[in-house]
Amino acid sequence: MTEPTRILLDENEIPTHWYNVVADMPNPPTPSLGPDGKPVSPEQMMAIFPGQILEQEMSAERWIAIPDEVREIYKIWRPSPLMRAVRLERALGTPAKIFFKNEGVSPAGSHKPNSAVPQAFYNKQAGIKRLATETGAGQWGSSISFAGQMFGLDVRVYMVKVSYHQKPYRRLMMQTWGAEVFASPSDMTQTGRDALAKDADNPGSLGLAISEAVEEAAGRADTNYTLGSVLNHVLLHQTIIGLEAKKQFDKIGLYPDVVLGPCGGGSSFGGIAFPFLADKASGDKRAEKLRCVAVEPTSCPTLTKGQYAYDFGDASGFTPMMKMYTLGHDFMPPGIHAGGLRYHGDSPLVSQLYHEGLLEAVAVPQLATFDAGVMFARSEGIIPAPESCHAIRAAIDEALACKATGEPKVILFNLTGHGHFDMSSYDRFFSGQLENYDYPAEAVAASLAHLPKF
Repeated sequence: MTEPTRILLDENEIPTHWYNVVADMPNPPTPSLGPDGKPVSPEQMMAIFPGQILEQEMSAERWIAIPDEVREIYKIWRPSPLMRAVRLERALGTPAKIFFKNEGVSPAGSHKPNSAVPQAFYNKQAGIKRLATETGAGQWGSSISFAGQMFGLDVRVYMVKVSYHQKPYRRLMMQTWGAEVFASPSDMTQTGRDALAKDADNPGSLGLAISEAVEEAAGRADTNYTLGSVLNHVLLHQTIIGLEAKKQFDKIGLYPDVVLGPCGGGSSFGGIAFPFLADKASGDKRAEKLRCVAVEPTSCPTLTKGQYAYDFGDASGFTPMMKMYTLGHDFMPPGIHAGGLRYHGDSPLVSQLYHEGLLEAVAVPQLATFDAGVMFARSEGIIPAPESCHAIRAAIDEALACKATGEPKVILFNLTGHGHFDMSSYDRFFSGQLENYDYPAEAVAASLAHLPKF
């Protein structure tokens, strides 16, 4: 009897609750701080977030119910399939079993709608009319544009300028769903105008785009801010990925030895890894030797070379200070094609768990990730997004290590999205125009010198 290569769940098996890793952390999460160095109060955050989002952001409850209205929209693409990459295994000649959760089946083509839909829902419930947000590679902007359309909300997206030009079709996706999209830095905000005054050719960064979106949301009573990664409530929503994966592994009587996910802000990695960490915390013997590994670019190696410190989540200091691994809030990452990983910091939850030794992290160079993505596409048929190529690279490296040792490990990675709108990146790779970027030590050191003092 052949083992299944496509493990599916029925609609009625979509999880009814999200998993909150805070309940099982060895130590309470570090609080976000205001400019006075004191913990930020809910009242201070109400200017840009609805109440239910803030409750989730600060909750220590293990399970948080998913609203029926959100689960109904999830049914458009969820449950997503768990796939066995048998052709990749054969190509590598590895005894390992490689599985991936295919999050590219959503309308926006990535995992991001898992959080965009509930964020739009809670804002609609709170009477908000407009949403302002940022996007790097465009996956989050596309997702919140789709979700806004589902609930009748206007959406404005500040898209990192280098990605705005690299990925025009993601911009067109957002516009198709009714959103306004501006290249960041823009002349729409004081933050953007200040950045352009210093450098008219500023390529933008996620930190800068966040500043623009937060500035707009804070200045308009009818507008709230939405964020596609980093914050606790976003990682909470994304745990639907790992929760489904656990059910799917139960169906075939297997359990992963290593869980891998690309990591920029941390939402897709936390989404697949946190539910398995819950097994470890509960003493599940299957998870005793489980490894959860975040995979980041060598050009923006936040976890592997950043500093664990309080820093702003944006370039201008509008956000509260969060304790996280950071390269400095005004660090301008190189213009790599995995735009979703060009962020100076990491989720405080991911950062704390990594700092306490419960997670691992590796950094991989750009060319090696595209090599891996092409090999995956030629064996499995799916063209992956550049961000996903990072997890694929690490999965291949794990599988090759198993080939050397003969260990038949079970490897799981998060295929965060398809690369159909990233073909210009593949074009540059095939034509030899892509390059590796070394860790910019001097630029990071200069940026870290600007960490907030309080």
